[in-house]
Amino acid sequence: MGTDENLKSLPLDDLHKAAGARFGGFAGWNMPITYPLGVMKEHLHTREKAGLFDISHMQLFELSGREAAALLSHACPLDAAALQQGQSKYTFFLNEQAGILDDLIVTRLGTAGADGTAGGDSGGDRYMVVANAGNAAADEAHLRHIASGFDCRVEALPRVFLAIQGPQAADILRMAGLSGTELAFMNGFEPKPGWFMSRSGYTGEDGFEIGLPAGEARELVAALLADERLAWIGLAARDSLRLEAGLCLHGHDITPDHDPVEAALTWAIGKPVREKGGFIGAEALRAKLAAGTVRKRVGLKPDGRQPVRGETVLIDADGNEIGLVTSGGFGPSAGHPVAMGYVARAAIDGNLPIFAELRGNRIPVHIHPLPFTPHRYHKG
Repeated sequence: MGTDENLKSLPLDDLHKAAGARFGGFAGWNMPITYPLGVMKEHLHTREKAGLFDISHMQLFELSGREAAALLSHACPLDAAALQQGQSKYTFFLNEQAGILDDLIVTRLGTAGADGTAGGDSGGDRYMVVANAGNAAADEAHLRHIASGFDCRVEALPRVFLAIQGPQAADILRMAGLSGTELAFMNGFEPKPGWFMSRSGYTGEDGFEIGLPAGEARELVAALLADERLAWIGLAARDSLRLEAGLCLHGHDITPDHDPVEAALTWAIGKPVREKGGFIGAEALRAKLAAGTVRKRVGLKPDGRQPVRGETVLIDADGNEIGLVTSGGFGPSAGHPVAMGYVARAAIDGNLPIFAELRGNRIPVHIHPLPFTPHRYHKG
C-alpha cells in the first residue's frame, strides 16, 4: 500500500477511468477495485460469461541461457528441464527454512539463440516467470543474486498484462481473431514477437493471460470489449473469485512464515523433485514432510450470512486460540460466506468445534473442502 501520491499507475489507467472504475491502492499500485457493475455483478458476470482484468501490476521475467533450467531448479522446487516446450508449472521461491517467498508460474518457452533471444539452438532454454506485484522487486533481486552463479540472463519485461476469464473467454478470443485458444490449461506460447499468452488464471474458470507491449494493448482491449459478453472486472471481484476457487494470495494465505506442507501445496512439488533436492529449502522441506505439521490451511464456512475476514482469530469451545483466518468474504457464486485459514492439526484431527471471535461474538465455523466452487479449467 502507499499514499495516492506514490502509487504507480497502470499503463491503461485512462481506459479504466473512462470505464468508471473506482480505484484503491494495492501492492504499490493504483488499481481498479470495482466498476459501475459493482463487485457482486462483476463476480457473477465472470462466472457466467467472461471478465477482463488488468493485471499489469504483476511482473514478467524472462530467463534465458545455457543454465536457465539449472537456475530455476535451484531457485524453485521444480525440475525445469523436464517441462515440455509450452508447459507451465505452479511453483515457489522458498527460503532456507522452506518458507514461501512468493508463488509463481513458470513456462518453458523454447530454445534461445546465442544472444539469449528466441530461436536458434545454441543458447540454452528460455523461460517465462510470472511473479506477484508486491514481491516483484524482491523477486528480481533474488533471481539476479542466484543468477550470478549460473550462465543465465534475467530480464524484467515491461508489459501490459491482461487476464480474460470465464466460460466464454475462449470464444471471445477466437471471435477477435487471436490464436492460442487451442491451448490446454497451464500451457503457454508467444503468439507474436513481444507477446506471451497462457491458458491460466486466478478465478477457477477457464481463461487466458496475455502479456504484450503497451503500444499494442489498446487495440487488443478495444477488439475484446467490442464483444458484449466481456466486461471489465476489478480487484474486489478478483479476490472473491479466487477465494471461492480456493487459491492462495501471497502475503495473506501464504507468506515466508508458511511452508508448502502446512499450506497444503505439496501437490505442486513432485516426489522426484523432493527426493532429489538441490533447491533452496530442500532439507527444511524434507524435515517438515517427515515431522508433519502442527497447523494446516483449510477452507472455512461460517454459519449464517456474516462474512469472517482475514486476521480473525479462531478459538475452540474453551476459548483457546487454535487458528487464524487468512482470507474471508462472501462468495456470490457459493451463496454463503467463504474463508480460508490455518487451524491446529489437533483441532482438525479431533473434529473439535471451531468458532470465529468477532466483536465479542462467537460464530461457529466449519472446515469445508476447497474449492468452494468447482474449477472449470480446460484440460484439453
